[in-house]
Amino acid sequence: MNRKELNPGRSPQAAFGARLRSTREARSWTQEDLADRTGYSSKHISAAETGRKPPTLRFSRSLDVAFGIEGTSEAFERAYREMRNGVLLEGFPEYVAFEAQAVEIRLYEIGIMPGLLQSPDYARVLANSAVERGAISPELAEERVSFLAERQHAIARPRGPMVLLVMDESCIRRPVGGRKVMEAQYDRLIEFAEQPNTVLQIAPFAIGERRPLDLPVNLLTLADRTLMAYAESQMQGHFDRHIPSVVPQLTAYHQLQAVSASQAESVAMIHELRKGTP
Repeated sequence: MNRKELNPGRSPQAAFGARLRSTREARSWTQEDLADRTGYSSKHISAAETGRKPPTLRFSRSLDVAFGIEGTSEAFERAYREMRNGVLLEGFPEYVAFEAQAVEIRLYEIGIMPGLLQSPDYARVLANSAVERGAISPELAEERVSFLAERQHAIARPRGPMVLLVMDESCIRRPVGGRKVMEAQYDRLIEFAEQPNTVLQIAPFAIGERRPLDLPVNLLTLADRTLMAYAESQMQGHFDRHIPSVVPQLTAYHQLQAVSASQAESVAMIHELRKGTP
């Protein structure tokens, strides 16, 4: 049998197909087995796995029933809606699937609070602002907020990952949503820093040209010590599992930590800003 190699980073549709194949094979099912359980032909299953046929809502729901994952963070219906509504940039669906499995998560953000630490009100203000600008629909705004809540829930598990966060000083100084929203967001950061499996650092403006990263980056370490990276610009995302290109990003992250404020100094900065929130 000819087996077509899949490239999940090529497009959201390709990522959907690659995850479909891996989920099926994890259960040792053939395409015919899955066809029997979904009511679709094995030819349809093959076309969906290789990205030749786009998934539909009905097909996605039938997969969830067959795999027993309805309503979970792994549901194919959720992946379909993300792809259909454009919630995620290319490469991000695959990144999120691994994020929920990671034992270490390293984050660096510029300008806004990182998604995994955004309070519900902060996240909603950002989404609503995008609606007001005409960038997204109200329905898509709701998708973004609910998806973010699911990501946060996925890592808040027993024996959760070690999460290391470096934020550019602009993240904590940029006002979003007014006083109450910012106070709650500062509280969220302080609570995060108090957890036994977290580290929070601020990269102050004063480090100037010593800042080794110019774009936000997410780095994952899995239980087998596999390294992965995700970075994005305004309109494009890139998920990377190629060690020669991921390792330099990890090195740059360590260099960033070295020139950033300590956790104690960073929390003190946040406390000062919270007291002076306009």
